[in-house]
Amino acid sequence: MPLISRRALLASAGAGFLVAGSGAAYAGIIEPSLMLRATEYRLTPPGWPADFPLTVAVISDVHVCEPYVPMSRVKRIVDFVNALKPDLIVHLGDHEATYRFVSRRVPPREWAAAYADLSAPLGLYTVLGNHDWWQNHEEIRAALDGARIRVMTNEAELLEHNGRRFWLAGLGDQLAHWLGGGLFRGEDDLPATLAQIKTDDPVLMLAHEPDVFDQMPARVSLTFAGHTHGGQIYIPGFRNPLLVPDYVGRFRYGVVEAGGRHMIVSGGIGMSGLPVRFGVPPEVVVARLGNPAAFA
Repeated sequence: MPLISRRALLASAGAGFLVAGSGAAYAGIIEPSLMLRATEYRLTPPGWPADFPLTVAVISDVHVCEPYVPMSRVKRIVDFVNALKPDLIVHLGDHEATYRFVSRRVPPREWAAAYADLSAPLGLYTVLGNHDWWQNHEEIRAALDGARIRVMTNEAELLEHNGRRFWLAGLGDQLAHWLGGGLFRGEDDLPATLAQIKTDDPVLMLAHEPDVFDQMPARVSLTFAGHTHGGQIYIPGFRNPLLVPDYVGRFRYGVVEAGGRHMIVSGGIGMSGLPVRFGVPPEVVVARLGNPAAFA
């Protein structure tokens, strides 16, 4: 997520449900550190064959750090995802945490080695998020490469599953370089990524931020995005000080549809800005594509 302002920090600190003892314990310990759920979506987006069942497990925004997402939590996430038995595992970036409440940074080689234990027939693919780029993207990339985890930056790869083919594409981050004053320069190149798709097979797109959805062509069956953390704090009718206005509505969380195009925005697992989650439990998204009857 983008950096939060001092005003937003103060507004959040003043929210009654966080300063109350029970609310603070839940938002600061129980929900972010102890909970993990699988959020399942069953859909056949345009361009995806109904007779082509595919299960994709989506990890996002883990923000590994101590004390909030230590290595013990990472290993539990790996076991949790493996138990889902997906065909494909993708990670949407923001592997590390960089906000002020972190007590210790976990070296990338440690969590990347744990991710190497993730198991799926089609493997594990990832993109880098804005926090990865802002801090130490070269070390993170080297650790992922060393663990034989495929990092995609404006790339597309043709995959095959049970005799059927599809394209998996991954964009560079849209906020990769923080210029100050609310300005960023991205590493994303959507036209160059799409130009690598040479056949009529369906396309899945990985993007850290959901903003690119407005430019996504109908050629892409489904876009996966993270970044928002679902707002980290979600109480209906409460103005969330952690969430930029563009994400409050359709881009905050869940399935987004527009003009026949589809996107799933994951609420992710970790935190940034403030070490709290309330009303948005950490999740792994499970997308089951194709005819729902195939998964009965």
